[in-house]
Amino acid sequence: MDRVAEAFAAVPREWFLPEHERRSATYDGPLPIGHGQTNSQPRTVESMLRLLDVKVGQKVLDVGCGSGWTTALLAHLTGPTGRVLGVELEPDLVDFGGANLDACRLPWASIHEALPGVLGLPGAAPYHRILVSAMARALPDELVDQLHTGGVLVIPVAGTMLRVARSMRGTSVTRHGSYRFVPLR
Repeated sequence: MDRVAEAFAAVPREWFLPEHERRSATYDGPLPIGHGQTNSQPRTVESMLRLLDVKVGQKVLDVGCGSGWTTALLAHLTGPTGRVLGVELEPDLVDFGGANLDACRLPWASIHEALPGVLGLPGAAPYHRILVSAMARALPDELVDQLHTGGVLVIPVAGTMLRVARSMRGTSVTRHGSYRFVPLR
Protein backbone atom coordinates (compact mmCIF):
# COMPACT_ATOMS: atom_id res chain seq x y z
CA MET A 1 0.00 0.00 0.00
CA ASP A 2 1.35 3.45 -0.86
CA ARG A 3 1.65 6.26 1.72
CA VAL A 4 -1.46 8.18 0.59
CA ALA A 5 -3.59 5.01 0.63
CA GLU A 6 -2.18 4.23 4.10
CA ALA A 7 -3.21 7.69 5.30
CA PHE A 8 -6.75 7.19 4.00
CA ALA A 9 -6.96 3.82 5.77
CA ALA A 10 -5.62 5.27 9.04
CA VAL A 11 -7.84 8.37 9.02
CA PRO A 12 -11.42 7.43 8.02
CA ARG A 13 -13.47 10.25 6.55
CA GLU A 14 -16.48 9.39 8.73
CA TRP A 15 -14.60 10.57 11.85
CA PHE A 16 -14.63 14.09 10.39
CA LEU A 17 -18.26 14.39 9.33
CA PRO A 18 -21.28 15.66 11.26
CA GLU A 19 -23.13 12.70 12.75
CA HIS A 20 -26.02 12.93 10.25
CA GLU A 21 -23.55 12.74 7.30
CA ARG A 22 -21.47 9.77 8.51
CA ARG A 23 -23.59 7.21 6.68
CA SER A 24 -22.52 8.94 3.45
CA ALA A 25 -18.78 8.79 4.24
CA THR A 26 -18.03 6.43 1.33
CA TYR A 27 -19.75 8.75 -1.18
CA ASP A 28 -17.12 10.08 -3.60
CA GLY A 29 -18.39 13.63 -3.55
CA PRO A 30 -18.30 16.66 -1.25
CA LEU A 31 -20.43 16.48 1.90
CA PRO A 32 -21.75 19.46 3.89
CA ILE A 33 -20.13 20.20 7.25
CA GLY A 34 -22.02 23.42 8.00
CA HIS A 35 -21.42 27.14 7.49
CA GLY A 36 -21.55 26.73 3.70
CA GLN A 37 -18.44 24.52 3.80
CA THR A 38 -17.87 20.94 2.67
CA ASN A 39 -15.72 17.93 3.39
CA SER A 40 -14.04 17.53 -0.01
CA GLN A 41 -14.54 14.65 -2.42
CA PRO A 42 -12.15 11.82 -1.45
CA ARG A 43 -10.84 11.37 -5.00
CA THR A 44 -10.02 15.09 -5.13
CA VAL A 45 -8.26 14.98 -1.74
CA GLU A 46 -6.27 11.95 -2.89
CA SER A 47 -5.17 13.76 -6.09
CA MET A 48 -4.14 16.83 -4.12
CA LEU A 49 -2.14 14.79 -1.60
CA ARG A 50 -0.33 12.99 -4.42
CA LEU A 51 0.55 16.32 -6.07
CA LEU A 52 1.74 17.68 -2.71
CA ASP A 53 4.09 14.70 -2.14
CA VAL A 54 4.45 15.17 1.62
CA LYS A 55 7.58 13.68 3.20
CA VAL A 56 8.09 12.43 6.75
CA GLY A 57 9.24 15.21 9.06
CA GLN A 58 8.02 18.14 6.95
CA LYS A 59 6.22 21.25 8.19
CA VAL A 60 2.86 21.58 6.39
CA LEU A 61 0.18 24.26 6.28
CA ASP A 62 -3.44 23.19 5.60
CA VAL A 63 -5.50 26.21 4.49
CA GLY A 64 -9.28 25.85 4.75
CA CYS A 65 -9.03 22.72 6.89
CA GLY A 66 -12.77 22.61 7.71
CA SER A 67 -13.57 19.44 9.62
CA GLY A 68 -9.88 18.58 10.14
CA TRP A 69 -9.80 15.56 7.81
CA THR A 70 -7.07 16.88 5.52
CA THR A 71 -5.09 18.07 8.55
CA ALA A 72 -5.18 14.53 9.99
CA LEU A 73 -4.27 12.97 6.62
CA LEU A 74 -1.31 15.35 6.33
CA ALA A 75 -0.26 14.54 9.92
CA HIS A 76 -0.27 10.84 9.07
CA LEU A 77 1.99 11.60 6.09
CA THR A 78 4.45 13.78 8.06
CA GLY A 79 4.56 11.42 11.02
CA PRO A 80 5.36 12.59 14.55
CA THR A 81 8.64 14.23 13.47
CA GLY A 82 6.65 16.64 11.29
CA ARG A 83 4.34 19.52 12.08
CA VAL A 84 0.94 20.26 10.52
CA LEU A 85 -0.87 23.54 11.08
CA GLY A 86 -4.46 23.76 9.90
CA VAL A 87 -6.09 27.14 9.47
CA GLU A 88 -9.85 27.77 9.18
CA LEU A 89 -11.86 31.00 8.99
CA GLU A 90 -15.17 29.73 10.48
CA PRO A 91 -14.88 29.67 14.32
CA ASP A 92 -17.41 26.82 14.73
CA LEU A 93 -15.44 24.72 12.25
CA VAL A 94 -12.20 25.50 14.10
CA ASP A 95 -13.85 23.94 17.18
CA PHE A 96 -15.37 21.01 15.23
CA GLY A 97 -12.16 20.27 13.33
CA GLY A 98 -10.03 20.68 16.43
CA ALA A 99 -12.17 18.21 18.38
CA ASN A 100 -12.03 15.72 15.49
CA LEU A 101 -8.26 16.09 15.26
CA ASP A 102 -7.81 15.74 19.03
CA ALA A 103 -9.72 12.43 18.92
CA CYS A 104 -7.10 11.10 16.48
CA ARG A 105 -4.25 11.70 18.94
CA LEU A 106 -1.92 13.39 16.48
CA PRO A 107 -0.28 15.96 18.80
CA TRP A 108 2.02 17.27 16.04
CA ALA A 109 -1.06 18.63 14.24
CA SER A 110 -3.26 21.54 15.29
CA ILE A 111 -6.01 23.77 13.92
CA HIS A 112 -6.01 27.55 14.28
CA GLU A 113 -8.55 30.26 13.57
CA ALA A 114 -7.60 32.32 10.54
CA LEU A 115 -7.22 36.04 10.94
CA PRO A 116 -9.60 37.95 8.65
CA GLY A 117 -7.71 39.31 5.65
CA VAL A 118 -4.62 37.14 6.31
CA LEU A 119 -3.97 34.08 4.12
CA GLY A 120 -2.26 31.16 5.81
CA LEU A 121 -0.20 31.52 8.99
CA PRO A 122 2.68 33.77 7.93
CA GLY A 123 4.00 34.02 11.49
CA ALA A 124 4.84 30.30 11.49
CA ALA A 125 6.27 30.22 7.93
CA PRO A 126 8.13 28.89 6.05
CA TYR A 127 6.47 25.59 5.14
CA HIS A 128 7.71 22.63 3.12
CA ARG A 129 4.19 22.01 1.81
CA ILE A 130 0.96 24.04 1.66
CA LEU A 131 -2.43 22.52 0.80
CA VAL A 132 -5.34 24.84 0.03
CA SER A 133 -8.89 23.45 -0.01
CA ALA A 134 -10.66 26.56 -1.28
CA MET A 135 -10.77 28.19 -4.72
CA ALA A 136 -8.66 31.30 -5.29
CA ARG A 137 -9.38 33.72 -8.15
CA ALA A 138 -5.66 34.15 -8.78
CA LEU A 139 -2.53 32.54 -7.36
CA PRO A 140 -2.02 34.26 -3.98
CA ASP A 141 1.54 35.57 -3.61
CA GLU A 142 0.97 35.65 0.17
CA LEU A 143 0.92 31.82 0.21
CA VAL A 144 3.76 31.36 -2.28
CA ASP A 145 5.85 33.63 -0.03
CA GLN A 146 5.22 31.26 2.91
CA LEU A 147 6.96 28.36 1.11
CA HIS A 148 10.47 27.12 1.89
CA THR A 149 12.86 26.98 -1.05
CA GLY A 150 12.09 23.50 -2.41
CA GLY A 151 8.52 23.79 -1.11
CA VAL A 152 5.30 22.88 -2.90
CA LEU A 153 1.86 24.53 -2.84
CA VAL A 154 -1.24 22.78 -4.22
CA ILE A 155 -4.20 25.10 -4.76
CA PRO A 156 -7.29 25.34 -6.96
CA VAL A 157 -7.20 28.64 -8.89
CA ALA A 158 -10.04 29.79 -11.16
CA GLY A 159 -11.22 26.19 -11.67
CA THR A 160 -7.79 24.61 -12.28
CA MET A 161 -5.66 22.68 -9.78
CA LEU A 162 -2.18 24.18 -9.65
CA ARG A 163 1.03 22.69 -8.27
CA VAL A 164 3.45 25.49 -7.45
CA ALA A 165 7.08 24.53 -6.76
CA ARG A 166 9.50 27.08 -5.35
CA SER A 167 13.20 26.70 -6.10
CA MET A 168 16.36 28.81 -5.96
CA ARG A 169 15.65 29.76 -9.59
CA GLY A 170 12.09 30.92 -8.92
CA THR A 171 8.63 29.43 -9.03
CA SER A 172 7.23 26.90 -11.50
CA VAL A 173 3.52 26.22 -11.94
CA THR A 174 1.92 23.13 -13.48
CA ARG A 175 -1.80 22.54 -14.14
CA HIS A 176 -3.62 19.36 -13.08
CA GLY A 177 -7.27 19.30 -14.16
CA SER A 178 -10.49 21.18 -13.42
CA TYR A 179 -12.09 21.31 -9.98
CA ARG A 180 -14.74 23.18 -7.97
CA PHE A 181 -14.29 24.35 -4.39
CA VAL A 182 -15.82 26.85 -2.02
CA PRO A 183 -14.23 30.30 -2.51
CA LEU A 184 -11.00 31.20 -0.72
CA ARG A 185 -11.64 34.25 1.44
